[in-house]
Amino acid sequence: MNTIKSWISVHPNLTAWVVLALGMVAILVWEARDVGLEGMQWFWLILVTILVAGACIWIISWGDDEEEKEEPST
Repeated sequence: MNTIKSWISVHPNLTAWVVLALGMVAILVWEARDVGLEGMQWFWLILVTILVAGACIWIISWGDDEEEKEEPST
C-alpha cells in the first residue's frame, strides 16, 4: 500500500489522468450502451476519450508551474 501511495505522490498528473479517464470512459459506456455502436467505433471513442482526459490534465497542470515559480519570491 505504501508503494502505491508513494507512486501517486511522485506522479500526481498520471494518477489524475487515470482517474479522470476511468470516469469519462464509464460515463461514455453508460450513456452510449444502447446506441448500437460497432466494435471499432467503441475502440476509437474510448481511445479518444482517454486522450481528451490526458489533454485536460495537461492543461490543468499548466497552473502548477506558475505556483512553483511564485513560491521562492515570497
